[in-house]
Amino acid sequence: MTENFFRRASAPLAKAALCAALLPALGSLAGCATSELRPSDCVAPGQADVSLMGRFAVHYSRDGKSDSLSGRFSWLQSAQCTDVSLISPTGQTVAIINVTPQAATLQQSGKAPRSAPDLDGLMQQSLGWSLPVSGLRDWLQGHAIAADGSAFVASPARDSIVTRDGWKLDYLGWLDEQAATPRPKRIDVTRLGAGQLDDLSFRIVIDSPAE
Repeated sequence: MTENFFRRASAPLAKAALCAALLPALGSLAGCATSELRPSDCVAPGQADVSLMGRFAVHYSRDGKSDSLSGRFSWLQSAQCTDVSLISPTGQTVAIINVTPQAATLQQSGKAPRSAPDLDGLMQQSLGWSLPVSGLRDWLQGHAIAADGSAFVASPARDSIVTRDGWKLDYLGWLDEQAATPRPKRIDVTRLGAGQLDDLSFRIVIDSPAE
């Protein structure tokens, strides 16, 4: 089912559609051609507390018009730093996001890096609306803060939560379901009250486990 979802999401998102959808809001990716982009030096694959590869599919609508996109991502996370690479369905790295306690920075081919004091502000600045990339530091590991302020740890028996900032998380697959603390494989995320959007939802599938 997961594979079919990503196949359906990717089919209409050929190269031109991908460039015309969300990623141009991250910058002008003419022809989706990119020069080499490099993650920051603050977290390396061998030094990361969390190292993930996965896929994403986003659906959103604004002013009654729907759009969607899909792609792949890599995620390197340490205690003080996060590097996220966004990769098109054709395998090109189209953007890298670096987050430290001081600032969030977006790199794109042919453009000066763009920075903001925090990641949610950077996403709002770049997209016109916010993706909860900062929340994903915890969500990808099955942790969240519930609407009532209590700590939530996802498990096959406790797989749904509404966070205190209004995101509904559904954990629908596990990398190691029989383990004492299973690690998420698939997460469906829905914005409750999408603000500047009519609706916003996305799906994440983790292909390689956290180390």
